[in-house]
Amino acid sequence: MDNMTIIAVASIITAGITTGFGCMGPAFAEGRSVGTALTALAQQPDAAPTITRTLFVGLAMIESTAIYCFVVSMILIFANPFWNHVITATATK
Repeated sequence: MDNMTIIAVASIITAGITTGFGCMGPAFAEGRSVGTALTALAQQPDAAPTITRTLFVGLAMIESTAIYCFVVSMILIFANPFWNHVITATATK
C-alpha cells in the first residue's frame, strides 16, 4: 500500500470512531438529563419553567459536542490536511 491509501484508510476509520463515540456519549447524557429533569418536574411542578429552560440550555450544550465530533469526522474525510502533505511530498520526489 502506498502512503495515500494508508492515510485514506486511517482517516476513514478515525472518522467512524469519532462519529460513533461522539454520538453515543451525548445520547447517553441527553437521556440522563431528560430523566433527571422529569424527576425534578414530578417533585416540584411549580418550578417547571425554570427546570425546562435549564434543560433546554443543557441539551443544546450536550448536542454541540456531537456536532463538533461530526464536523471533525467530515474534515477527516473530505478536507484532510494530511493528504495535501503527502501529495506535496510525492510531487517533490
